[in-house]
Amino acid sequence: MENNKCKGMKDLLSEDMSAFRHIEKLFLDCCYNYGYQEVRTPTLEYLHLFTATGTLTPSMIDKVYSFLDWDGWSGERVVLRPDGTIPIARLYIDRLNTLMTAKLCYVTNIFAFEATGKANRERWQCGAEFIGGTRLAADVETISLAKEITEKIGISNVKVQLSHAGLVKALIKEIAIDSEEETSLIDSVLDGNWQALIKKEEEETGKFLPLLLNLKGKSKNFLENISSLYPKASPELKSNMEDFISITTLLDGLSFDYEIDMTAIQNFEYYTGMCFKLSAEGIKIGGGGRYDDLIPLMDGGKRPASGFALYIDSILKSVSLDRREKQKRAVLIKGNDTIPQRMEDYFILAESLRKAGYSVDINFTQTELLEYRWIISACRADMTSYDVFDQKQQQHWNTISQSEVLKVLVQ
Repeated sequence: MENNKCKGMKDLLSEDMSAFRHIEKLFLDCCYNYGYQEVRTPTLEYLHLFTATGTLTPSMIDKVYSFLDWDGWSGERVVLRPDGTIPIARLYIDRLNTLMTAKLCYVTNIFAFEATGKANRERWQCGAEFIGGTRLAADVETISLAKEITEKIGISNVKVQLSHAGLVKALIKEIAIDSEEETSLIDSVLDGNWQALIKKEEEETGKFLPLLLNLKGKSKNFLENISSLYPKASPELKSNMEDFISITTLLDGLSFDYEIDMTAIQNFEYYTGMCFKLSAEGIKIGGGGRYDDLIPLMDGGKRPASGFALYIDSILKSVSLDRREKQKRAVLIKGNDTIPQRMEDYFILAESLRKAGYSVDINFTQTELLEYRWIISACRADMTSYDVFDQKQQQHWNTISQSEVLKVLVQ
């Protein structure tokens, strides 16, 4: 019998979980400071939630884990959640729709089928959703919160790229001949083929489109200049451009570091406004944006919303916990199991040290000592006293009581 894990799944060992909990704690602490409340949704959701909102197109159905939830002769098709935002929107509609605004955060796993089994099929993410509230303030808050979290986690050189799904969709509507071509162009962009828009350029958009799509950098003034090149733009296109300019203007006032790149964002099916991507060393570690149409599509009434997700699996590759910091309050009591009375003393000592905030391991066999700063053992000559060794400072103490042991550790 082979004891192999499922393809595309991943075991998290002790070191991985230490980093995972470190990320989780800092994420939740930051969210609480911004007024968000933690929630958790079920692993199983009804499939129609994702198909009705356009998140799962017919070509994407084979990339999710779905099956029939059997109930006699009938049943409903369910899915292992492939997305974190739609379950939160469903929770809001089910349980919190009397609230005009809700700021919710979560840490969850999502599932995506990948045929080779070489990529992760189970993926962990932490996210925050701002439902309701004013458009501009919520957009800037979600971007700022996501960036602050990554910085506190310890990821350096985080790159923030901004785009605007509403602007892109308005552009496509502007240049498409009919709804069929509009759908085709949207599909091309979702697949990453932005050149399809430039190839479709007409005389009126000839100067406007290439400049906007090739823009790379930080310049709300450049956005304003580009906008002036297309005076015959539709009201929808003008409105989305003005929204994008307002967001960048506020970010500039806050001295926020970002880059405008309209082509940086993909998979924006349900996004309606500002979108952003976070990356570090070329690896995407998060993203989000505005999705005002999602809750109405789910029959939840008109509720604007924006949010983001950070990808824990990617962040784990960028986070290196300081082993010395982990060792700081780690204690090993080297036990002697031949003397029952002494064993009782060990457990009493360990309990008192744990109450003082130390992580304590009692071990009666040989063990790896590198993980511990403090090593405590009974003196061989005098079994009523303890030898305390500080591996960091390379110092020894001989103590005659458990209270003296604690004094040595806290000095």
